[in-house]
Amino acid sequence: MPVFLIRHAHAGNRSGWRGEDAERPLSDRGHAQARGLVDLLGVRGIERISSSPARRCIQTVEPLADALGLEVELDKRLAEGAPVRTALDVLLGAGTDHVLCAHGDLIPGLMHRLVTQGMRATSPDRCQKGSVWEIELEGGRAVKARYRPPTRPA
Repeated sequence: MPVFLIRHAHAGNRSGWRGEDAERPLSDRGHAQARGLVDLLGVRGIERISSSPARRCIQTVEPLADALGLEVELDKRLAEGAPVRTALDVLLGAGTDHVLCAHGDLIPGLMHRLVTQGMRATSPDRCQKGSVWEIELEGGRAVKARYRPPTRPA
């Protein structure tokens, strides 16, 4: 089983939100993308779900957690602005059957670091809101990654 690295779903425009950015919620489109993750990942044998403490990340994985009867574990090492090296520790230490939800400023850096360490991945810069990187781990290192674009809301 791989580790699934998810970028939070659509949360609207940062400049249009009047409150604290960490509290910015998903848009209607983002909620639909989050529900799509249940179809994509709900049958994958996931045992743990970790998320940035940002509301939009939590809301992205909540439908999946509810469907699987799991709690969302908050991890500030996945937060926006977190150092890539600490997020890398989370990813490589996650083991398999684990979902991680993070931000667009962190995921490309993680992917590039993994590629420089020998992981095979096509287009590691891809990081659309609501997308998933399926990362195969072997012996504590990432060996291969597959990008899955966000689900298209109905």
